[in-house]
Amino acid sequence: MNHFIDVILPVPLEKLFTYSITEAEASFLQVGMRVAVPFGKTKMYTALVHSIHNNKPLVYEAKEIHQILDETPVITLQQLTFWQWISKYYMCTLGDVMRAALPSAFLLESETIISKNNDKIIADEDLKDDEFLVYEALQHQSSLKIQDLISILDKKNVLPVIKRLLEKEAIHLQEEIYEKYKPKYVRYVKLHTAYASEAALQDILEELNRAPKQKQVIMTLFMLSSKTKKPIKVAELTEVSGASSAIIKTLVDKGILEEYHIQTDRINYSGDENEASKELNEHQIVALEEVKTAFEKHSVTLLHGVTSSGKTEIYVKLMEEALAKGEQVLYLLPEIALTTQLVSRLQNYFGEQVAVFHSKYSIHERVEVYQNLLNNSAKARIILGARSSIFLPFSNLGLIIVDEEHEQSFKQFDPAPRYHARDAAVVLANIFKAKTLLGSATPSLESSFNAQQDKYGFVELTTRYNNVLMPEIELVDIKDKHKRKKMKGHFSDRLIEEMTETLNDGQQIILFQNRRGYSPIVECNTCGNAPQCPNCDVSLTYHQYRNQLRCHYCGYNSAMLQKCMACGSPSLDSKGFGTEQIEVEVKELFPDYKVGRMDLDTTRGKYGYEKIITSFEQQEVDILVGTQMLTKGLDFRNVRLVGIMNADNMLNFPDFRAHERSFQLMLQVSGRAGRTEKRGKVLIQTYNPYHKILQQVSTNDYAGMYKEQMDERYNFKYPPIYRQIKIVLKHKDYNRVNMAADWYAKSLRQVFGDFVLGPEFPPVSRIRNQFHKNILVKIPSKQSLAKTKEAILKIDTSFNAVKDFRSVRVILNVDNY
Repeated sequence: MNHFIDVILPVPLEKLFTYSITEAEASFLQVGMRVAVPFGKTKMYTALVHSIHNNKPLVYEAKEIHQILDETPVITLQQLTFWQWISKYYMCTLGDVMRAALPSAFLLESETIISKNNDKIIADEDLKDDEFLVYEALQHQSSLKIQDLISILDKKNVLPVIKRLLEKEAIHLQEEIYEKYKPKYVRYVKLHTAYASEAALQDILEELNRAPKQKQVIMTLFMLSSKTKKPIKVAELTEVSGASSAIIKTLVDKGILEEYHIQTDRINYSGDENEASKELNEHQIVALEEVKTAFEKHSVTLLHGVTSSGKTEIYVKLMEEALAKGEQVLYLLPEIALTTQLVSRLQNYFGEQVAVFHSKYSIHERVEVYQNLLNNSAKARIILGARSSIFLPFSNLGLIIVDEEHEQSFKQFDPAPRYHARDAAVVLANIFKAKTLLGSATPSLESSFNAQQDKYGFVELTTRYNNVLMPEIELVDIKDKHKRKKMKGHFSDRLIEEMTETLNDGQQIILFQNRRGYSPIVECNTCGNAPQCPNCDVSLTYHQYRNQLRCHYCGYNSAMLQKCMACGSPSLDSKGFGTEQIEVEVKELFPDYKVGRMDLDTTRGKYGYEKIITSFEQQEVDILVGTQMLTKGLDFRNVRLVGIMNADNMLNFPDFRAHERSFQLMLQVSGRAGRTEKRGKVLIQTYNPYHKILQQVSTNDYAGMYKEQMDERYNFKYPPIYRQIKIVLKHKDYNRVNMAADWYAKSLRQVFGDFVLGPEFPPVSRIRNQFHKNILVKIPSKQSLAKTKEAILKIDTSFNAVKDFRSVRVILNVDNY
C-alpha cells in the first residue's frame, strides 16, 4: 500500500503538493512536521506536512521526500486552522501564510554547491573561456555556490556554463540544506572532580604559588561558588578575577578546571523579585467589573478610555486572572516603540513570564520565543508583540489584548498575507474560545460600529488617572500670523511663548510633524524645476544631516545638488518642512536646551527606540521632535506642552479615512501632555482653524466625530457600512497596465455593476519603475463575502490566462484600509 503526504510549500501555489513516503515514514510523520522536499528541477524546499493519506495524485508522479527535519511538529493544529482562515479570508495561498508565520530560520532553502570531479582529468584546451574560469576557480577552492559563479563570470545567467561543464563531466552538483538557527551556548567552568577532596586541593594551591594569577582564579572561583549555587560562567570569572581568558585556558589544559557548555536563551529577564500590580482607583475598578460582565455575553469587548486613564493597569489585572487559570496572554501593540516602554513595566509585575516578539529582534531571538511557546514553557506565558505575533504557536490562549486598536500599523500591506492583526486576533481568540479586549482612546469607526450593533461589549473610562484634567487645546491660525509677520520660521509667536514658559518651569515639550527629512521639495527659483526620483513619481526629499536627496518610496538617493539640473542656476530653494528642519529651527530658537528627534531615520538600530525614549524619560532631552511614532500610547511623566506644527497636510489627504485618522492622531498626540499633576496644553497650528475636525479635536468630541463620519460613510457607501476589496495592478509598461486594468474592471463590472470604482491611478502612480493602477470593489452588507471573493478569483484566473497580461502583477487586498 502506498503512502503519501500533502505538504505546504513556502511558495505562492494555489494547491498543496503531494509526495510519496515509505510505510516507516508514514508511521513516524505527524501533521505540522517539516520535511525537505525536491521541487522544480533542482530546488530543495522546507515544506510542512498538511495531511497523511493513501491517495495517489492523478495529474503527476509523486516524488519522494528528501529527509524529515523534525522529531515533533513545529506548528500546532490550531495554528493550521488559523492559517487556513487567513489564506481564505485575505485571498492568498497557504504558502504565503507559511512564509509570514514561521521564523525564517525554519525555512531552510537549498543552495546549489558546485565541486570539481576529481576522477576525471580535463585538458584546458577542451574548455571554453568562461568554462575555464570556473574550472580554474575550482582548483583553488573545494566548492563554489551559484552566487560565486555569478561574481566570477560577471553575468547573471550562469546555468548554461554549468550545464556544459556537467556534460563534460568536469564538475559535480549537490544540493545542500542549511539549518539557519544556531542555539546559543554559554561557557561555564567548575573545579575538576579529581580535586574535590581537601588534601588534593591544598596540594594544588601550594603548587600554584609560583603562578599567582592562576591561584587568584581558583580563589575567585571558590568565592563565587560559595555565594551562589548557580554554575559559574567563564565571562563572569574573568571579570571578577581580572584574569585573561588565556589563564583560564591554561588551567583547563592542566586539568585543574573543567569547562562545559549550557544552551541558553538569548533574552533573559534579569530583574529582582516581582512587584505587586498597582491598586486601581474607583473609576478603573468600575471599568474592570464592566469588562468582566461584558465578557460573559460577548467574546470581544471594546474599552474606550481617554488618554492617560490607566487602561494598562486594567489590562494587568485581567492578565493576572488569566495566568492564575494557567492560560496564555497575547498583548498586541502597533509600534515597536511602544513595546520598549511596556516591557519593563510588565516585567516588574510578571518577571520572566513575559516574552517579546517583533521584527527588530534577531532571527535567533525570535526562534527562541517560538520554541518556548511550542514547549508551553513558563518563560512565555505573556507574549508582548507587534502584529506578526498572532502567528505564534499558542497552546491554551485565554486572553488577547489589542492596545491602540485603531492603529493603521496593525494592517500588513506587503507582502501577502495582507492581514489586519486586530481582525485576525478576534478569529484567533475564537479558535481558542478566548476573550479579546480592544483598547483605545480613539476607537476606529469599525469597532465603535460593532459595539453599537451589539456585536462587541462596550466599556467607557472617561476620567484621567488622578483626576487630572484633559489637556487644554488651542488652535493657532498661522495664515493670520503670516499676515501679521508673527512667525519665526515655522513657529508662531504663541507657540514660542508657551515653549519658553514650559522650559522655564523645567517641563518637557513634544513637537509633532508627520514628515521626516528636512524638506519634501527642492525647487529652482529660476526655472521652477524640482529634482524627481528616477524610479518613482515623487520629488526627492532633502535630508540635511547627510546632505543628500532621498526617495521615501524606493530608497534612491543622490548628493544634494549645487545647481539646478535643468537651467544651471545655483538658486535652489527648499519648500515644505520635515522633522529635521523643525529640529534645526528649535536649536536656533532655544540654543540652551537639548533637542532630540524620533523618526524612521533615528530609530534604525535594534535599540534605536529605547535610547531616545529612555533619554527623554530621564529628562536628558527637553524638546522631542518626531513623527507619528510619538503618538502611540507612550507615557511621559513630565511633558506639559505638545505642539502640532501643521495639521493641514493630514486633513487634506486623498483617503476616505483622512478625517478619522487626523482626529485620532491629534487626540493621541495631545494625550501625551499633562499626564501627572498639572494640566497639559496643546497648540495646533493650522491654516484653517474652523475645520470641523479641528473643532472636534479641541473639544475632545469623539461622539460628534463618530456621528458625522458615519453619516458620510452611509452616504458614500464606505466601510464599516460596505466592505472593500482593493485590486492593484503593477507593470513597468504604462500601456500594458492601462489595458490590463480596463479589462479587469470591465469583467468586474459585468458581475458587480456600479459597485466597482476605477481603474484609477493613485496619487503616486509609479513606484520602483512600476506603474500602479487601482480598482475598488465595494461589497454591500447583504452580499455574501465568500461568493464575492469566489467571483473575483474566477476573474483573476481568466485574467492570468490572457497571454498579454501574464506579466502584470495583480495584488488583491481585502479590507485595504
